[in-house]
Amino acid sequence: MTDPVVRYVTSSDLELWKDVRLRSLAESPDAFGSTLAREEAFGEADWLDRLAPPAVLVLADDAPVGLGGGFEVEPGTLLVVAMWLEPAWRGRGLSRRILDLVVAWARQRGLRVELDVTEGNGPARAAYLAYGFVPTGHVEPLREGSPLRVERMELPA
Repeated sequence: MTDPVVRYVTSSDLELWKDVRLRSLAESPDAFGSTLAREEAFGEADWLDRLAPPAVLVLADDAPVGLGGGFEVEPGTLLVVAMWLEPAWRGRGLSRRILDLVVAWARQRGLRVELDVTEGNGPARAAYLAYGFVPTGHVEPLREGSPLRVERMELPA
């Protein structure tokens, strides 16, 4: 098994992105503001929108095993989203490599970088703290109707 490749997506990665994104929602439903049912109903245009920079794929032997991305949630602020790795690939420094690409893209554009982490998701929170993210104290529901809450974290400039 070769070292995983972590790279920005291209439009030709649509099926790879869709595959790993749906697996992420099925495996870790409490980690995302979206749901498997919502994204299974997406059309091609919805999926292509998700490939916008700074979307990142992790490939092991050409198979998708992780992803991450972001979008400008408000002027000047990129919100990191869709961070996920297959359980067998966790703990190998791949989340740092995903974040390196997402953060580099944001910084090149002068954007602040924030993310949300579900309360109780200790491994993800630890990875974000190790990367340099700091809690903001802002907490809100994971999604409408969910009893779970997410904490906003930001990456100092």
